Amino acid sequence: MQHAPAETPERKAFYARIDKQNMTPLWAVLNDLITPQPKSGCQPVLWRFDDIRAAMLEAGSLITAKEAERRVLILENPGLRGQSKATTSLYAGVQLVMPGEVAPAHRHSQSALRFVLEGKGAHTAVDGERTVMSPGDFVITPYMAWHDHGNQTDAPMFWLDGLDIPMIQMLDASFVERHEAEEQPIGKLAGESSARFGANLLPVDHRGNGPTSPIFNYPYDRTREALAQLAKTGAFDACHGIKMRYTNPVTGDHAMPTMGTFIQLLPKGFKTARYRSTDATIFVAMEGNGRSRIGDEDFAWGPKDIFVVPSWKAVTHEADSESVLFSFSDRPVQEKIGVWREDRGNA
Repeated sequence: MQHAPAETPERKAFYARIDKQNMTPLWAVLNDLITPQPKSGCQPVLWRFDDIRAAMLEAGSLITAKEAERRVLILENPGLRGQSKATTSLYAGVQLVMPGEVAPAHRHSQSALRFVLEGKGAHTAVDGERTVMSPGDFVITPYMAWHDHGNQTDAPMFWLDGLDIPMIQMLDASFVERHEAEEQPIGKLAGESSARFGANLLPVDHRGNGPTSPIFNYPYDRTREALAQLAKTGAFDACHGIKMRYTNPVTGDHAMPTMGTFIQLLPKGFKTARYRSTDATIFVAMEGNGRSRIGDEDFAWGPKDIFVVPSWKAVTHEADSESVLFSFSDRPVQEKIGVWREDRGNA
C-alpha cells in the first residue's frame, strides 16, 4: 500500500485554508477511498432465534402492529450500530404479527423480501393478490408494490425482513405511501401469479414486467423437494454443498434486482472448503445444526438462527446434521456493475 505524503507545516496550512472552501486534497485520503481489498466496518455476527423470539413477544405486549406500522426488531451489525444495517448495503429485521392483527398497507421505493421463520396460515398481500405463508417460504415485495400482512390464525407469525434500504438511502431515492385502507383490495385469485408464471409457462403475449420476478411466493415445500432430489446425485460443490439461487422465470436472472437470494443444502458431516466473495451475506439456518468459521471466529448455529458473513471474509460451514441455509446478498448489483469477485479455496 502506498503511504500518504508527509504533512509539512506548509501543507497543513494549505489544507486548513481550502477546508474552509469545502475542498480536500485527494492524496491525503486516497488510501482510504481506493483500498487494496474490501474494507468495511461490517463484522461477523450471529443472532439466536430464541433470543429474537423472546424480545419480539415482549415487543408484542408493548406495541400493536397498527401503531408500529411494522413491528420489527432491526438486526444491527455490531460494527455498524445506529445505522440500521446488517451489512454495509442491506437491512435485516424480524417482524411479528400477532393473532388477529393487520400490518397496514403501504408501499415504498425499497424492495423487500420475507423469509418465514415460524407460524403457518397468516397471509401477505402484494399488488392485489394474497398468499398464505408457511415456514421457509420466500416472499417478494417489489419496488412500490402495495403490501400488507394479516394473521387470522391463533399463533404468532415471525419472519425475516430483508430490504435494500441502505442502497436506496445512498441514492437519495426513498419514497413511501400509506394506503387509505388498512388492507388493500384483493383483485386476483390466490395462487394466480404462481399459476401464470411458476409452472414453466408464460402467457403467450407476455412482454415482461420489470426486473423483479412476477412470482412473489416461492414455497419452501417445493424448494425443499428440489434440494432433496439433487442430494441424491451426490454431486456436492466443495464450497457450497448444493446451492441454488432463486430466479425470475421470465428472464432467468436473480428474482430481485438488488438482492440475490439463495438456498443450500449441506449433508450431515459435510464441511465446505474455504470461500470468500465480495457480497456480504446474511444467512438463516432453516434446518439443522452446525457451525461456521468466519475469518478467525467460530459461530455455532441451529434452526432459525441468523448470521452475517462480511465482504471478503473467508467462511467454512460444517453440518452436524443435514442442514438447509437460506441467504441473501447484494450480488445482483455487484454483478451488474462488474465488481463481484469470489475466491474458492485460496482465502
